[in-house]
Amino acid sequence: MGTTGNEESGTRIPENSKTSSSLFRYNSPFTQIVLIGLVCFCCPGMFNALSGMGGGGQVNDTASNNALTALYTTFAVFGILGGGIYNVLGPHLTLFAGCSTYVLYAGSFLYYNHYQHQAFAIVAGAVLGIGAGLLWAAQGAIMTSYPPENRKGSYISIFWSIFNMGGVIGGLIPFILNYHRGNGAVTVNDGTYIGFMAFMSAGAVLSLTILPASKVVRDDGTRCTKMLYSNAATEAVEILNLFYNWKMLLIIPAAWSSNFFYTYQFNHVNKPQFNLRTRGFNNVFYWGAQMVGSIGIGYVMDFSFRSRRKRGVVGVAVVALLGSAVWGGALANQIKHHPDEILDFKDSRSRFAGPFVLYFSFGLLDAMFQSMVYWVIGALANDSEILSRYAGFYKGIQSAGAAVAWQIDNHKVSCMAQLIVNWVLTTVSYPLLLVLVVLAVKEDNKAEEEPVKQVAPSSAENGFVQ
Repeated sequence: MGTTGNEESGTRIPENSKTSSSLFRYNSPFTQIVLIGLVCFCCPGMFNALSGMGGGGQVNDTASNNALTALYTTFAVFGILGGGIYNVLGPHLTLFAGCSTYVLYAGSFLYYNHYQHQAFAIVAGAVLGIGAGLLWAAQGAIMTSYPPENRKGSYISIFWSIFNMGGVIGGLIPFILNYHRGNGAVTVNDGTYIGFMAFMSAGAVLSLTILPASKVVRDDGTRCTKMLYSNAATEAVEILNLFYNWKMLLIIPAAWSSNFFYTYQFNHVNKPQFNLRTRGFNNVFYWGAQMVGSIGIGYVMDFSFRSRRKRGVVGVAVVALLGSAVWGGALANQIKHHPDEILDFKDSRSRFAGPFVLYFSFGLLDAMFQSMVYWVIGALANDSEILSRYAGFYKGIQSAGAAVAWQIDNHKVSCMAQLIVNWVLTTVSYPLLLVLVVLAVKEDNKAEEEPVKQVAPSSAENGFVQ
């Protein structure tokens, strides 16, 4: 990404070049966070709704499990590489390439609805893993580096709320289109997949509106990066160094567990316990709960105490307490669940309430857990270049865990075993995050900022300057 010499993080731009301090100006962090939220609303938001139905909306979840394993395997690689790719290519190429792969994935299940051939879905899953790695590395860099230092939790919650509205709308699509099909319907209709594809295509186009960090100006006149531009060799070295960075090593258990639990929640709570229309209904509230959770934890991380380190400690503790309660409830639900009982939101009455509240709570916990981790990552630095690599590392490890989780499920590991593993993994991550907050989170990062770095990139020579 090419910039001019005065475009560095934490350095004010000249008075005569400052733009309006309006919250809604195009190059403000707020507007850019809203735009990346809308991109994720359309692409991963709709993907989440598709996955949340269990089995990709199919009666047999083998094709979906295999496709998701392929997806998260390539995602693990390109999630880690994605931060470096973003630093070289900038947001336009990185995000557009990533968003385009979501359309292919939804289309593969439309194809599977007619021909029952899983090869296309598996290949599309692998391609989506590449694209998702690019998208989420870019998103992580934007979400953690664009906001002002003292409002990162609030901006993360704004993004998370917009993003998860995609899951809410995506849950309404199968709910409405399959509402009158009765308990005999076990796979969603073509219109469901076509609706997902339309939203995903819109997200790919919308990704072209995102500005590079060098052009985003905060209200105090500072820009969001010290980097003038980067190249592939520099990024390769910096990505390898992440595996020796003690801060990243402490994040690994949280990253691994943060998508690991989706397999249990989608395939062993929502899919087997509810009929098709109720699964769509549940997903509206699951992703809606994420909006509530992200706003709540965002307030704690930004406003609960004056000390940023103390806010981090309290945030981790709040999520740890909620996580213990939710997984305890999951254990109780698993013990009393009858495999042959299928619940409907209208007909099952009081029997529906307990499993529904559990599924809602899973959504609440997911948003609070991931928003809290993103806040911790954002508190480690301010610069887009550094945070794009941190976010890519987080998403790569997260996706490796998800790939393992979907194959564990494919090998018919018991529901109870999966529940216990999920509970243990998340529990282990909390004390390590507390150590990271205490040792690495400073009251501000301005004192640690380095001079502007200039690297002669091949991308700039080839006209890819953003």
